[in-house]
Amino acid sequence: MEEITMTTPLSAEESAALKAIDEEAIVDTLLDLLAIPSVTGSAAESEMQHRLARHLDRLGLEVDLWSMDLPALRASPHFPGTEVPREEAWGLVGTTTGGGDGPTVILQGHVDVVPPGDAAQWEGDPFVPRVTGDVVHGRGACDMKAGVVANLAALAAIQASGATLRGKVAAHFVVSEEDGGLGAFGTLQRGHIGDACIITEPTSGTLMTANAGALTFRIDVPGKATHASTPDAGCSAIDAYTPIHRALALLEARRNAASDPLMAEYRTPYALSVGTLRAGTWPSSIPDLLTAEGRLGVRLGEDPEAARAEFELCVAETCADDPWLRDHPAVVTWPGGQYASGALPTGHPLRDLVRDAHADLTGRPPLRERGAPYGSDLRLYAAAGVPTLQFGPGDVRLAHGPREQVSLPEIVDVTRTLVLTTLRAAGTK
Repeated sequence: MEEITMTTPLSAEESAALKAIDEEAIVDTLLDLLAIPSVTGSAAESEMQHRLARHLDRLGLEVDLWSMDLPALRASPHFPGTEVPREEAWGLVGTTTGGGDGPTVILQGHVDVVPPGDAAQWEGDPFVPRVTGDVVHGRGACDMKAGVVANLAALAAIQASGATLRGKVAAHFVVSEEDGGLGAFGTLQRGHIGDACIITEPTSGTLMTANAGALTFRIDVPGKATHASTPDAGCSAIDAYTPIHRALALLEARRNAASDPLMAEYRTPYALSVGTLRAGTWPSSIPDLLTAEGRLGVRLGEDPEAARAEFELCVAETCADDPWLRDHPAVVTWPGGQYASGALPTGHPLRDLVRDAHADLTGRPPLRERGAPYGSDLRLYAAAGVPTLQFGPGDVRLAHGPREQVSLPEIVDVTRTLVLTTLRAAGTK
């Protein structure tokens, strides 16, 4: 094994907690959680929360497991939106007992996953995890059950070491991150806040201190139906949509002409993409309606209302310049998830705490800092006044795809960093 030179010597409490990390339990827990098909909005999502509540209870934490009041949350003017229907949502927080006047450190992770998609593109069942060497494959492996397991393992090690904390550590396990952030929103609304938060989303060996936002849009474009053999008597909604599509491409280019240094590595940090197009009800009829749905990237620090207004103006100006759309304008609405951007405050010590802990444990250069071009729960914690960053196992480029996987050594590496960061942030007596 390569000799590691510590930048900062470890205390007795830190050494004991690091030695208490159970690598076999990390593997077993990950395989167990991956076998639960906790797709956003499904009953298995709730099953995951109850399974994790038992884990937290065994660790001796103070556990808050509750059924969220969905009507009340949806009525809030700050509700983040959802993409899928749901009948229930469970919140789960486990907090260490004791402690004193020290800070509360939150380790956060979401339990929901996206649907597996075309099963033929997977090697085996997406919800039957496979292990090849030191790599685990399956839906949710990196996004983000590996991060959830790292949070559990870090808490277990701290508890097993007998360290007496000056502050507290809280695990926030949330639902509905993939479709808007309802779980995190409800958790914060319940009063579970802290002084710092680490979200263990996959960060590909980097430190993510900012997230772009993403707003789901819908455009309804009218046409005029007629028989397909007499198109001049009508107007195809597909043809009417074409100039809007071209205008949206130009809008995306303008919105990405300059970006924050944290987003400089991305060719299109604030993507504007159309994900679905639906038109027509009969092959031999001219379609009288086209519906386009997609997502609008929100720039770092941009007010989502300003982003919506710019988008709506683009569509309105395109309609005004088109002979058909001038009298039959398209209608823009904003259903689904509404992710604002978010960032760790400049100069906040959490960034250097994580960086230094990782460097002390690995002897490697400091973690590279960057932003993420997608929305996450970070913006909800930041908006609630909780300084938050992302650091977790896995490569986000493999998330949501049929090759989703995670390296077990990387989970251990992240767990060790979480243990050291948490002890230093919460403080020991």
